[in-house]
Amino acid sequence: MSRYQILVIEDDAPVRNLITTTLKANGYQYITAGNGESAVMDAASHNPDIILLDLGLPDIDGVEVIRRIRGWSNVPIIVISARSEDTDKIDALDAGADDYLTKPFSVEELLARLRVTQRRIALIQNAGQEQAVYTNGDLKIDYASGCVYLGGEEMHLTPIEYKLLCLLAQNTGKVLTHTFILQKVWGSSWESNVGSLRVFMATLRKKLEKTPDAPQYIQTHIGIGYRMLKVE
Repeated sequence: MSRYQILVIEDDAPVRNLITTTLKANGYQYITAGNGESAVMDAASHNPDIILLDLGLPDIDGVEVIRRIRGWSNVPIIVISARSEDTDKIDALDAGADDYLTKPFSVEELLARLRVTQRRIALIQNAGQEQAVYTNGDLKIDYASGCVYLGGEEMHLTPIEYKLLCLLAQNTGKVLTHTFILQKVWGSSWESNVGSLRVFMATLRKKLEKTPDAPQYIQTHIGIGYRMLKVE
């Protein structure tokens, strides 16, 4: 059974039901959104592995949805749309879509596109696992030894601080929501634990940032979560 979670953004109920029925029959987990605004929120709060997106949404255009999500996430986006003109495909791909499937489509083709996307994800993940040392500016994480260095000097982190730092490093450039971090580090996403997360992030920052008021590594997105910045 697949452990991939798919966000289905489609306002047409029959098409949405066809897609979700197909996903369920093939072992995928899924969540659905019927308009662009809720889709962007769902993408931020659920961190899906793949997004299936219709361009003709009732509130905002699907291309705008792609642009908003690409502002903080590299999640693969497969467009499923009745728009078949080359200009529509180019606009979506230029905005950041990874693939484009034209309606009407066969479920076999949809599943094939998903398998291709999964292979890309696996290649990226494997490449990350093979990299035993993470380097970002003066920050270095040696995953094999579990040691962290800043400017050549070893940092002394608590186990929770180390987990938080590794999670952010493994998702450099991507905004991680409070819910996602809590689930990955603590194994639960209770809202009451957000306060604890903020405390741990504050102590980690004191050790990591030379000037906490002008962070070089960890950026706060108020009310949403945190992002590891890529240091040039």
